[in-house]
Amino acid sequence: MTGVSGVGTTGSGTTRGTTTGTTTGTTTGTTTGTLCVLAAAVLWGTTGTAAATAPAVGPLAAGAAAMGVGGLLQAAAALGGLRRHRAALRAQRRTLLLAACAVAVYPLAFYSSMRLAGVAVGTVVTIGSAPVAAALVERVLDARPLTRRWALGAATGVLGVLLLGLADHGAEGTAAGGARAVLGIALGLLAGLTYALYSWGAARVMRRGLPAGPVMGAVFGAGGVLLLPVLLLTGGPIVARADDFAAVAYLALVPMFLGYVLFGRGLAAVPASTATTLSLVEPAVAAAIAVVVLEERLPVAGWVGTALLLAALVVLTAPSPPPRVVGR
Repeated sequence: MTGVSGVGTTGSGTTRGTTTGTTTGTTTGTTTGTLCVLAAAVLWGTTGTAAATAPAVGPLAAGAAAMGVGGLLQAAAALGGLRRHRAALRAQRRTLLLAACAVAVYPLAFYSSMRLAGVAVGTVVTIGSAPVAAALVERVLDARPLTRRWALGAATGVLGVLLLGLADHGAEGTAAGGARAVLGIALGLLAGLTYALYSWGAARVMRRGLPAGPVMGAVFGAGGVLLLPVLLLTGGPIVARADDFAAVAYLALVPMFLGYVLFGRGLAAVPASTATTLSLVEPAVAAAIAVVVLEERLPVAGWVGTALLLAALVVLTAPSPPPRVVGR
């Protein structure tokens, strides 16, 4: 209100004040959304190390437990909002159902990809393909144009992820069998597509005026319900050992629940294509944890990849110049 009421009575003055206030509010919201997505990516970067501490738990069980329990917790946390906005959510049921199905498929494909092709390759294929998939989804379904800034940031970030993955894969000195690797890569591409789909679906519903809490609660709660049969069929090893149970509980509570709460708030302010590109920081965080916590060595290619990821973040998060308003 101050920006509008404080201007003069001329038309150009009012336009200038209104434009300045709108631009400032948009920039603040975008900055907050960017920070939320980056914080979520940092939490997601811990999943590889956590999952590695529970080798007896299969990928389907780990994925179903982490995303299923985390999704149900999101629904429980947003229960009040779900009740208040149930009519508006019902009106968006097709988009929400598509996003929920993507949520259910994503962890099964992602964890299986890491098990078959290796953690590095599975993560790189999934996270690296998601920004491209998200941009194409927005282009096809929303007719959203692809900007040069996004193209530059995405290309730089994907290159950085590839270098990180190659460095990590080379450092591990392991290689999956041919057929297993191909299947693992295919599942990684499927995981990247489903990640893009549920990000797009949630962001689209939020753009219709619904708050992030009930939208994410509906999408991930429904996805969690769809994952329950998988958890019941495969989750036995989770409760066999206390250490395995603790690792899976961490995955559900921190990266999946808290991480996606932050991601939802970010999606309310930035497009899905930008959010998935910002999440390219996840492999860099995973590599840093391996160096600091597990005392692994990161080759030169890995450090170059990390630098490229940081450069991509600078490109994507640098504020756009405010629109110029020419007075009459």
